[in-house]
Amino acid sequence: MKLTILGCYAATPTKYTNPTAQILEIRNHIFLIDCGEGTQVQLRRSKVKFARIKHIFISHLHGDHFYGLIGLISTFMLLGRSADLHIYGPKGLKELTLLQLKLTKSWTSYQLCFHELESDAPEVLFEDEKVTVTTIPLNHRVYANGFLFKEKEKERKLNINAVLNYEIEKCYYQNIKKGKDITLDSGEVIPNSTLTFDPPKPKSYAFCSDTVYFPKIVSQIKNVTVLYHEATFLDKHENLAEKTKHTTAKQAAMIAKEADAGQLILGHFSTRYDGIDVFKEEAETVFENVVLADDGKIFEFE
Repeated sequence: MKLTILGCYAATPTKYTNPTAQILEIRNHIFLIDCGEGTQVQLRRSKVKFARIKHIFISHLHGDHFYGLIGLISTFMLLGRSADLHIYGPKGLKELTLLQLKLTKSWTSYQLCFHELESDAPEVLFEDEKVTVTTIPLNHRVYANGFLFKEKEKERKLNINAVLNYEIEKCYYQNIKKGKDITLDSGEVIPNSTLTFDPPKPKSYAFCSDTVYFPKIVSQIKNVTVLYHEATFLDKHENLAEKTKHTTAKQAAMIAKEADAGQLILGHFSTRYDGIDVFKEEAETVFENVVLADDGKIFEFE
């Protein structure tokens, strides 16, 4: 699992910072999460292949999270894209996008597949044999969702020495990897645990931006491998966080601790502060394993 931060600052882009967008690579999928201004430039800088992006998840309809979408859609068209593009986001996103395409007479050469959201309960947006993606309902000034990406358990690994010892034919290997026991010609049943090793523990990633401190999400993200949580403000500005429905670094750490997250990544920083190290320092008073997002930063989780 690999996470590339394209942008992670709040509100407006600056000369040195970009609004929210990130790429999650998980089980051969490349998912784009949010698409603030400048996303396609950041994608090029990060050398992400545009053609591999087939699913875009938009958390909410604030400009710093989706104003780059129409530009990216248009660039895909100019590059001759033919593959369908699936876009998941709040109700109204389709109307906004299609109106811009209509008025600029920039109809795409590929299919735009909108999946509009309005439920306040978690719902599965995408599922295949490798991964599921589920909404995490948040509490912001407008309707907003986070997203939970979860690997499905991989096939079990053959204990080749045990398999050879029992002289099991290769035609049964796939069934063994799927967890099935094997009955020998003698009638003896060999339990699957004797013939295989446990697969690696499935990884999960929770993206939570933007939201006020919202403990209700803890049960859904319990034991998540990595939690990305907004930390717009420091604790001394908790009143501003409450007013604007954002979170402090300390509150993000409280969510991570309650959820027993493996690691917390902080992002969506307000540029009112002189630097971002103070966010990490504050969060670490509550939760130990804290790292900071930053534009262009890459995290790999083995």
